[in-house]
Amino acid sequence: MGACNGANYVSRQPERNRIVNISFDNDPRYLSYRRLLLKGELFGMQFIFDTIPHQLVPFDMTTFMSNGQKCITVVTDCKTGAPVYYEKKQAGDDYLTILQASCSLPFISRPVRYNGRILMDGGIADAIPIQKSIADGNRRHVLVLTQPGDYRKTPSHLHRLAALRYPKLKGLRKSMADRHIRYNNTMALVDEMEKSGTVFTIRPQSKLIAGRIEQNQKKLYATYGQGYIDAENCSEELMNYLKS
Repeated sequence: MGACNGANYVSRQPERNRIVNISFDNDPRYLSYRRLLLKGELFGMQFIFDTIPHQLVPFDMTTFMSNGQKCITVVTDCKTGAPVYYEKKQAGDDYLTILQASCSLPFISRPVRYNGRILMDGGIADAIPIQKSIADGNRRHVLVLTQPGDYRKTPSHLHRLAALRYPKLKGLRKSMADRHIRYNNTMALVDEMEKSGTVFTIRPQSKLIAGRIEQNQKKLYATYGQGYIDAENCSEELMNYLKS
């Protein structure tokens, strides 16, 4: 979801994510437990990354590509378990394929094959790519997080089920098993960077109202509003940080 928000920001369509994620949430073409049982896919990826952006709620690819801002999307290479970063101009006309891969979660989505790689959600290998931003030479970093500051991940046992679901994708399984370690190490780095004033974080001030897979549109609207207000409340401080 972070990649989708970023893409819509660069295409100058700030309302698009809200429209797509709420308007179609009860459409079986968008989300269907029946499809999950029959095809192993909870979300209709063809519908979301083809029909919607090309027909129903057009994604402004022209503005996206012509905008001078960089847009780097991270995905996980399921063979190696390592993160792979695609800049929009590198992906070109295939960018929506990369975006689909970045949203493809284990167990509820199918891996995406692209240029000889098997790709899934970038959050598996690099959930908070702050070190990538540092390596790219950026001096100021703004993180938009969905968890409070004291949140830390605990070990997940899903990688054991992944051995049955993805027997040939050793890298994916290893990355899933170690994910909590990388995440918690990154959050420790973020804490230190906050103390030194080298990162600005926007976090929810209270627990998000919507669940991970939410179809209650009232809760979705409330969560959208919650994020808007949290960002608005720190907007002046953010502007001062960016100008410093």
